[in-house]
Amino acid sequence: MKLPNIDLREATRLTREGRLNDALAALKRALPGMAQDPSATLDLGAGLGAGLGAAKDLLNGLGDRLGGLEGLTERVVPKRAPLPVPDGARYEARVHKGEAGSRTYKLYIPKSYSGRPVPLVVMLHGCSQSPDDFALGTRMNELAEEQNFLVAYPAQAQSANFSKCWNWFNAADQQRDQGEPSLIAGIARDIISDLAVDRARVNVAGLSAGGAAAAVLGAVYPDLFKAIGVHSGLACGAARDMPSGFAAMKHGAPASGRPGAVPTIVFHGDSDTTVNPVNGDHVIAQAKDAPNLRAKSESGASKGGMRYTRKVYLDAAGHPAHEHWLLHGAGHAWSGGSASGSFTEPRGPDASREMLRFFRERAH
Repeated sequence: MKLPNIDLREATRLTREGRLNDALAALKRALPGMAQDPSATLDLGAGLGAGLGAAKDLLNGLGDRLGGLEGLTERVVPKRAPLPVPDGARYEARVHKGEAGSRTYKLYIPKSYSGRPVPLVVMLHGCSQSPDDFALGTRMNELAEEQNFLVAYPAQAQSANFSKCWNWFNAADQQRDQGEPSLIAGIARDIISDLAVDRARVNVAGLSAGGAAAAVLGAVYPDLFKAIGVHSGLACGAARDMPSGFAAMKHGAPASGRPGAVPTIVFHGDSDTTVNPVNGDHVIAQAKDAPNLRAKSESGASKGGMRYTRKVYLDAAGHPAHEHWLLHGAGHAWSGGSASGSFTEPRGPDASREMLRFFRERAH
């Protein structure tokens, strides 16, 4: 999909003149085909949504009156019954408050949790998604019951981004103890304070904008997050503002001035037209802080028939350090996810299970 050219100044001028319908029409013209292109909705998670978030702010209050524009910019996830929670398990709605603001989040505590230290996985949704939708699509709560770990799902506020996207591209949201990274780290620290968590097994993963945010957290909080999973995302520092975010999504962009990150597992579809697959290479390159890593590749096919290439990067002692799964024929969606969730590719290898396996192996 061709990236839009949004003239915010013109839209702002029209709004200030009271020509709200004309301003709205100008924004809609900048978004051709989005109503027909389902992948375009999560495109917002990696950059376009941020553009509309900026438009909302710059249009001096037009924001909530854009009504009909939401149908073009966000995939409206159908309302569903509450996620099933087994007897003895808990799925709690919580709030974290910090110097950078506040964020709500959901916390899943499996029935097998007994007060002894367990791993914690922080899951960052993509644009227009919610914690419940992301939990459903990734099946992470089911895996938490099976493997006994805690799962946190931070929720991006629409007041922070019009399409509820993590603002991965903002320079201010790529810093330790600032902006969104501080809020997500604060959520993890709240859980560590409240419950028994194995500090050596605190990990973060995300999709699209959430994947890019996970890369940021791996770069700026390596002491807190011991490994990261980046699905269809971008490297920390790939952009510094909205225009460079568009460029990084379309063409790919390496990290800029960032130290090597923590152990990293990447999933990316080679038919992803929303975030260029080369960004997966850049995420791995950012993580490769050791100069002597060698790569070992293998090919296979999932139970659903999707072929993939898995590249494992080994350190000097032959121990796996990072993984990169390239999914052949996959687009911009969570591999192996449930069809009941949004932006999933059920035919692909199970990204959730493979990420958990990677996190477990790195901890050992």
